[in-house]
Amino acid sequence: MALRVLHVGKFYPPYRGGMEVFLADLIHEQRRQGIDAHALVHGDPLPDDPAWVQRVPVQFNLVYAPIALSFRRALRSAIDRLKPDVLHLHMPNNSALWALTLPGARKVPWVVHWHSDVVVSNIKWSVALAYMLYRPFEQALLERAQQVFATSPPYLQASSALRRWRSKCEVVPLGINLHSTPPEQALAPALQWRPGTRLRLLSIGRLTYYKGFETLIRTVASLPGVELLIAGDGELHDHLQAQIASATPPGSTPATRLLGAVDDAQKHALLAQCDLFCLASRERTEAFGIVLLEAMQHAKPCLVTDLPGSGMPWVVSHAHCGLHVPFEDIDAWRSTIARLQHDPALRTRLGEAGRKALHQHFSIGPCERATARHYRGLAPGRQAAAPTRELVVIISTHNNAADIAPLLQRVRALVNAAVLVVDNRSTDATCHLAEENGARVLRPLLAMTSWGSLQTGLRYALAQGYQSAITIDAEGRYEVEELPTLLAARSQADVAVAYFAARNSLPRRAAWQWLRWLTGLGLRDFVSGFRLYNRAAMQAATSAEATLLDYQDIGTLLLMRRRGLRISEVALAMHTPKTDRSKIFRSWANAVRYVVTSSLLSIAHGRQARKLGPHP
Repeated sequence: MALRVLHVGKFYPPYRGGMEVFLADLIHEQRRQGIDAHALVHGDPLPDDPAWVQRVPVQFNLVYAPIALSFRRALRSAIDRLKPDVLHLHMPNNSALWALTLPGARKVPWVVHWHSDVVVSNIKWSVALAYMLYRPFEQALLERAQQVFATSPPYLQASSALRRWRSKCEVVPLGINLHSTPPEQALAPALQWRPGTRLRLLSIGRLTYYKGFETLIRTVASLPGVELLIAGDGELHDHLQAQIASATPPGSTPATRLLGAVDDAQKHALLAQCDLFCLASRERTEAFGIVLLEAMQHAKPCLVTDLPGSGMPWVVSHAHCGLHVPFEDIDAWRSTIARLQHDPALRTRLGEAGRKALHQHFSIGPCERATARHYRGLAPGRQAAAPTRELVVIISTHNNAADIAPLLQRVRALVNAAVLVVDNRSTDATCHLAEENGARVLRPLLAMTSWGSLQTGLRYALAQGYQSAITIDAEGRYEVEELPTLLAARSQADVAVAYFAARNSLPRRAAWQWLRWLTGLGLRDFVSGFRLYNRAAMQAATSAEATLLDYQDIGTLLLMRRRGLRISEVALAMHTPKTDRSKIFRSWANAVRYVVTSSLLSIAHGRQARKLGPHP
């Protein structure tokens, strides 16, 4: 039976924060892998919330902690309704402590994701005072938990809260979904660096006491040609704005600008255009820095505080994606920024190293697999449901760098399927962009025909155990909108051929009519490469007999019919503009050549095919 997990978190997107981004990415990946994952978080319900996200309204905040008076009741109701196999508690989170008081919760195994200690702050006395009341309940929760996930080795070693429970702790670095970046957008004029800026600095985060934005403001005030943009909002906005004003000499343009909150698309646009990302946090409340992974996703070098006991410098060192600066050392920040300003080659090396490390170590996949392994140990009678077994095979004929990224992003948005790109010796960035957007890329050693590339993709699907595969040309980017419709036809036939209604030329209509009479295939289109194959159809299409075909469009259909496979045609909407539609049969010469060749192929198989009776 499917494993069911209830996550208890603080907030969930569109609420902005690293803990929230990670929770959303983890749940989406778990659900993609067959785990029935749900979330209970704070916040007002939104009309577009999926059924597996429940938000509990917050009445007020107390020392940075949301207080939702009905959270205990909501948690009890969620446990009774869902009957989860595992309770996954994300800490710090005062509302997660209600699990200690619920008999239903105590019957379920717990895992704790330790995102951060509640740091006894030297800056905020109210945090230190509140922790004196919070700590006994926190320790009781850790005692009850079967497994604790720490996010980095240094944080685990430095955490006094986890010291008694090291035996049940495991380091599982956080990760992000590398396939969910919004399509690249132009940066809004109000968010752009001023013209003539030689080094564009960026920092992102809530404007709160431990982020160290004061250090960055003082640092850049005297650096010529440097502008710092800070994206985020919070209780320190007015305080930081006043500091910017005081650090700016009379008559000069401020070197720092507060942008306020930005949406996800504009955040990524800022990351794409900055030269250097800075994170100057000054307390271990900054435990990991998910935003560093987002900067690495855009190949941006990172400059961070060498904060003892934080995972932030560990991430940068592990990824070789940036440099550390001593804690609150203004002179060191200035000299390091100046060094990077005058060494663009170093910035490029650090950025590329970070992007490579992100794919190797900090994607959401390894994090999901590590947590799922512990789930299985806690609930041995439950397993993840089988993940999707559909494969989308995209045939890249040659040099499709301009189309491949948006095509793959649209595929991911439309269907829950693995994606394979069979590249035919491209010399541009097609392969790199395909891999960046989550596709598996096969690149044959020798140039292949389109039919050879298609067969390569189908053979891969068979070898990997996929139950069905859809083939689509990289240039056919408008067909992608009909993927869900074609996928829904997999139960109707062994092979489903897409048909796009269009006004055809007289030669094409005449050729089609001839082929219908000759082959007995009652199809309205014979050359559509947008097809769905089940395993039996894939075996027919990859057989030795099919490999020898020159004109595979009709030939494979005849082979499949000879094997008794079901063939159906699915009428789909035409999304392609008229200027992009097929140019086949624009001339009589093309029509005659196609009809003659197809006729010879049909005659070769005709007698045996007709003995099988009419087309299913």
